[in-house]
Amino acid sequence: MISVCMATYNGEKYLDKQLDSILAQLGNGDEIIISDDSSTDNTISIIENYNDRRIILLKNNNFKSPAFNLENALSHAQGDYIFLSDQDDIWMENKVEINIREIAGYDVIVSDCTLIDENDLQTADSFYRINGSKMGFINNLIKNSYLGCCMLVTRSMLDYVLPFPKGIAMHDIWIGLNAEIVGKPRFISDKLIMYRRHGENMSPTSGRSNFSLYYKLLYRIKFMYYITLRILKKGRITRA
Repeated sequence: MISVCMATYNGEKYLDKQLDSILAQLGNGDEIIISDDSSTDNTISIIENYNDRRIILLKNNNFKSPAFNLENALSHAQGDYIFLSDQDDIWMENKVEINIREIAGYDVIVSDCTLIDENDLQTADSFYRINGSKMGFINNLIKNSYLGCCMLVTRSMLDYVLPFPKGIAMHDIWIGLNAEIVGKPRFISDKLIMYRRHGENMSPTSGRSNFSLYYKLLYRIKFMYYITLRILKKGRITRA
């Protein structure tokens, strides 16, 4: 079973394109878990108008956080394979097929993507290239390449990283760094989504950071601290 987990907040502008691109690739027994963080636009009505039994909507939440809004969706996922999804991208038509094929023997798959703007026009042909993406714990602690919307995780990996520590900066970095230490991650070169960058994005990943050097050092120290605590509590992941 496949679960797609999405966090929404005032996503009416692009949400239908994203849902269309996902639903076209899912089977009758798969699911999309959508956690909405008290949207004030038409996000809820757009989702409900699909009237698709594969969509499970968790509404009336008040997280005020994209990371913990997504955690809510992840905590309800029933699938063996879990895709993370933004509300405003567009999946390529072979995303699910390729990821499921490539995940065998791994705990996390990360794919490349192209970048588009608010008008669906391509602005870059490879996130990997512009980000200088590399595997490795230190590489990703310094500069994260674990882009959540490009990630597929196994059930065992998801069970390991949940719950998210309250002090982490973002969920995708947390999952990726844990995978580097206790799991088996893999980067694949296939460009499997059109990743939308615009002024209303919830996640700062891949954008130019405006945080101070102090903050950047502090959140990396926090990651190492919480990862150490998780290892002491859970050890390595147990694969089915």
